[in-house]
Amino acid sequence: MTDAEDLADRVLADEVALHELEDHADPETAAAARRAVLAAETAADLDAVGDYAFAAADAEPNVENLVGAAHLPLGVAGPVPVDGGAADGEFYLPMATTEGALVASVNRGMRAIREAGGATARVTKSGMTRAPVFKVPDVAAAQEVVEWVRANEATLREAAESTTSHGELTRIVPYVVGDNVFLRFAYDTKDAMGMNMATIATREAADRVEARTPAELVALSGNLCADKKPAAINAVEGRGRSVTADVHLPASVVDEILKTTPAAMQEGNTRKNFVGSAKAASLGFNAHAANTVAAAFLATGQDAAQVVEGANAITTMDAREDGLYASLSLASLEVGTVGGGTRLPTQSTGLEILGLAGGGDPPGEHADALAEVIAVGALAGELSLGAAFTSRHLSTAHQELGR
Repeated sequence: MTDAEDLADRVLADEVALHELEDHADPETAAAARRAVLAAETAADLDAVGDYAFAAADAEPNVENLVGAAHLPLGVAGPVPVDGGAADGEFYLPMATTEGALVASVNRGMRAIREAGGATARVTKSGMTRAPVFKVPDVAAAQEVVEWVRANEATLREAAESTTSHGELTRIVPYVVGDNVFLRFAYDTKDAMGMNMATIATREAADRVEARTPAELVALSGNLCADKKPAAINAVEGRGRSVTADVHLPASVVDEILKTTPAAMQEGNTRKNFVGSAKAASLGFNAHAANTVAAAFLATGQDAAQVVEGANAITTMDAREDGLYASLSLASLEVGTVGGGTRLPTQSTGLEILGLAGGGDPPGEHADALAEVIAVGALAGELSLGAAFTSRHLSTAHQELGR
């Protein structure tokens, strides 16, 4: 009997808990034992999930109760020329997805952008947020807290930044609701997505607020951040990177590649992405930006749940005398090129395909560039899907590509 089988038997006999296996064996053996437990309990075949490209020990910062890996098909779209504030050149965008036609659609949009000479992209705002909620006796005490915070931002900045060698506290915005005081801290987290960095730094600052004011911390995250939830505050104030990409497509490109006209694209965008989204009270006025964001996130090791904020985007299209102007503005794209899932081998490879693995020089440049390339990729997806709708090719494209 192998060590893994012995451990599995001990779990099945209730002698050892599933989460305690690393206390009794190395990470690889612990993972194998969990697969054996699951196979015995569920009759599932776990051979595929047990075949993975990283050392089990290397996955410990990213997951608990490791059994293996979930494999996703990885495609690539491009190349696409990007004139960005940080991204400059031609880029291939890796996309991990199970949705047939997605990569092909983005690739078609990129071809149109490429034929037009490329897209422009800029990160217009940056700041990872964390918003603790404090309770106070009454609104007079709330005002006291707000006034103290405004008068002592330097003190809070020093406290927050003492926890990190990279992050910088850029602003604190207070909100009062009855006997609740929310403080929305925003940080420049450089090349890290920065959620953990912001959380740790905010805890240090919150301790100062509690010590010097009537405020009592209730929750380090008061949901005004707002993380992994649809939120108007992120649409207005931004979170992570606010990034916009645009392109001018000649009418000939719209005709030859997208098989439609600038006027039809504009009308389709207005009726679908503006009127339809408004009627639905949607926070995202776009066709499917989250599709590209999700595929790029999975391919490059981003926090997949933050696709919620990645859907917070507005697509515009304007038929002009010389063709079509199109843009996509993502208000809250949360990305990083260091930390988190970017350390994993296949995700690190995704960043290497982009030429953006690791920290940038200056710090923050790689994450800015990643945001800009994803924005251009998502814009390409908007162009292609918009054209599919206006030319009535959507269903046939999905049929041909196996969906």
